[in-house]
Amino acid sequence: MSCPLWTSTNASDVTGGQTTAEWIAYGVSIDSRAVEKDDLFVAVSGPNFDGHDFVSGAMEAGAAAAIISHRPKDLPRTAPLLIVANTMDALRALAVSARSRTNARIIAVTGSVGKTGTKDLLHTALAKQGSTSASVKSFNNQWGVPLSLARMPADGEFGIFEVGMNHAGEIAPLSRMIRPHVAVITTVEAAHIEFFNSIEAIADAKAEIFVGMEGGTAVLNRDNPLYERLAAAARASGIDQILAFGEHKKADARLVSYTGDAAGASVSANILGQSVDFRTGAPGKHIAMNSLAALAAIAAVGADVAAAARGLQDTPPGAGRGQRHTIALANGSLTLIDESYNANPASMKAAIETLGAAAPGPGGRRIAILGDMRELGQRSGDFHRTVADQLLANNIDLTFACGPDMQAMVERLPARNFGGYTENSSSLAKQVLEIVRPGDVVVVKGSLATGMKTVVEALLGLATTSTTARK
Repeated sequence: MSCPLWTSTNASDVTGGQTTAEWIAYGVSIDSRAVEKDDLFVAVSGPNFDGHDFVSGAMEAGAAAAIISHRPKDLPRTAPLLIVANTMDALRALAVSARSRTNARIIAVTGSVGKTGTKDLLHTALAKQGSTSASVKSFNNQWGVPLSLARMPADGEFGIFEVGMNHAGEIAPLSRMIRPHVAVITTVEAAHIEFFNSIEAIADAKAEIFVGMEGGTAVLNRDNPLYERLAAAARASGIDQILAFGEHKKADARLVSYTGDAAGASVSANILGQSVDFRTGAPGKHIAMNSLAALAAIAAVGADVAAAARGLQDTPPGAGRGQRHTIALANGSLTLIDESYNANPASMKAAIETLGAAAPGPGGRRIAILGDMRELGQRSGDFHRTVADQLLANNIDLTFACGPDMQAMVERLPARNFGGYTENSSSLAKQVLEIVRPGDVVVVKGSLATGMKTVVEALLGLATTSTTARK
């Protein structure tokens, strides 16, 4: 970034804090481990940490200054600081100011699944058409959204922000902060249903994304059963335009054809009357649907849809979200599809379908390695039993599982398709390492708390020569 993002003067004006020295910052961070030179480090606190304990480390890493509410004992007296009453309030003040000073077209993305993937597709496509700021990773909560906004330069042309939740009432304040021109709801599914009375209540919580909008466009999934409920909420919020995406004949961004292969997929679509053919950077029909949502949003902000479509194949899947690894073994190789970041019923189904569409090598098998789907409440058993049906429908040869909730799936799975079960991912990894062989295609999937990344790391450790291939 060539222009300063924050200075001691404008940051103190915005936050009402007191500076100890003049400074200029070109970035913002709340994690001392990720601080880059000339970042402004904000010492926010969470339930299990206090950012003030890491101010010295941030300064040593090259931070231009730090926002604090009290001076840590190990901090030099000459350290450049902005002293405020509350550091989280200060971060939110920076976010609100950053949003107010820009003329960028702003897109917010939420949904039960596909938020990060859709945000990444938008970022890739729009960055080729103008200066674009976007949430990194899955910075979509009460810390991540204001941080992402505070990082937005004043002269940007596009801003893309991911918004997440697992309880009602969490999205509304973030939407008011973002004030999007376009709001995308990828889909509504039974994610986090433990904290809701019904799927309709989840839809209502997602519809909070409209709270911060003054007119603008809602981009909604026409194939989802909750479409009409979301559309009604958008209209009640004063949304000017509703664009629908999906396979539905009334979709404004409509899927015409989809052909998946090992490297991605070829897609034909009609985007607001414009025929568009493009490639995706990863296989899976859910990726194509995310692409339709992205193209509808791109049309809504007035960018070039055809140019955006041509660039979609340049968006690889994120870490733990479908990354493919070719793992070289002594007598061949196996393919690992890493879906270990998280899981809910919708994303589990998509991962199994992607595995089912994959072609094993000679002598290979389709193998699913699954951990619990968490936060499903009293219906958890039903959701996990359904996974067994999906595995059979997609011709998955062997399934390994861990976690107490996955026992319901194991009980329903025929013996011929059962590979093994353990209580945790560490012991499961040992089982899996003993049976994989060249030609296998393996998917690893589970909620973040199940630690399925342990299995991924174990499989990658098998490699005689490991190459990560973007598929």
